[in-house]
Amino acid sequence: MSTKRKTFSADFKAKLVLEVLEGEKSINEIASQYEVLPASLKSWKKQFLENMSLAFDKSAVVKEYKNEIEDLQKSNDNLAKKVGNLTIEKEFLEGKLVSLVSFLNIIHLVLYSSLSSKGRKTFVDTELEISLNKQCKLLNISKSSLYYEPVQKFSSNDDIKLLNMVNDIYSEFPYYGTRRMLTALENEGFTVGRKLIKTIYQYLGIKALYPTKKTTIPNKEHYKYKYLLKEFKNDKNQVIIDTPNKVWSTDITYIKLEKGFVYLAAIIDWNTKKILSWKLSNTMDVSLTTSVLNEALSMYPKPDIVNTDQGSQYTAQAHVDILKNHNIKISMDGKGRSIDNIVIERFWRSIKYEEIYLNDYKSMNELRYSINNYMAKYNSRRLHSAIGNKTPNEIYFKAINNLNLQMLQKVS
Repeated sequence: MSTKRKTFSADFKAKLVLEVLEGEKSINEIASQYEVLPASLKSWKKQFLENMSLAFDKSAVVKEYKNEIEDLQKSNDNLAKKVGNLTIEKEFLEGKLVSLVSFLNIIHLVLYSSLSSKGRKTFVDTELEISLNKQCKLLNISKSSLYYEPVQKFSSNDDIKLLNMVNDIYSEFPYYGTRRMLTALENEGFTVGRKLIKTIYQYLGIKALYPTKKTTIPNKEHYKYKYLLKEFKNDKNQVIIDTPNKVWSTDITYIKLEKGFVYLAAIIDWNTKKILSWKLSNTMDVSLTTSVLNEALSMYPKPDIVNTDQGSQYTAQAHVDILKNHNIKISMDGKGRSIDNIVIERFWRSIKYEEIYLNDYKSMNELRYSINNYMAKYNSRRLHSAIGNKTPNEIYFKAINNLNLQMLQKVS
């Protein structure tokens, strides 16, 4: 008996999207509460953010539907023309006779170009008056291949039992690699080697599904900018930035809660190691990165360069446009080179080992409160060895004051 697919009203979707935007719960918590897929929630949020401006511009909606109607009309006209052309072609073909030789040549061409050797062998018919040699020649296959029977790798009863056991174990533990599968099989009384297990995995078409969370997911259609920080490298291949607000670095990391994952984005000043802005979100999209960037630009002088990875949130037009509108140069890590963004990567290590890994957060509110306290401590009280055991705030504001003083002296 088929199950009717669930449908959700626009009001219901809007209600859930508002809960997501409030950021009090993770996506998984909200999805579980309302019995919807987490992927659906993310899709609804994206759709909401992309179309929320329509609430203030009804004419745009009318224009959009008007344009859509015009496009459909043009499409219908084109289809009508195609139908007319096809009708003419059909009548033309019906008035002609196709020779038997041409027809056989077409069949041969189709068989040769679109079917595998195994597929072409199925057309061999021993009942035909045409000899097997002739049939093989026409089908472009060797006669010896007709009599070849592939060796069955797993055919005995013991082999079948082993395959069934591997399949049963994998069904329950799909993240088992060959090592753990080997141990599990030994516990069930099977004595095998890892090489055989690898062969079985290939034979069954399975592989270990390791739980991972990627925050750098590139979009092939987006333009990737060059890495601009090479010019600041010293003899030890280290990037040295000598003044604040020359280079900002930004990135996203994920944090596991009791129910699902959430994402933390932050911007750090490369020279002073000061965290300029940060935000916690239950979805990883461009609104997360743009909101953090806009906040930093509203609070501090703009940088010369902003360095990011090649994730789709940073190559997205909305993020790129903010940087271009402020005349900020865009720099991106090389593919697979997280070390190019080493300053923010080291910060992630600090906050995780000094705060996040030491606690068990049950909600986003708990996590946000904890991160807020850590950020204040990190900027104002935590001594940083890379800046002479000073605090980031101490170095940052001292440098800013000196720069302001120098500018005043030049003016006077």
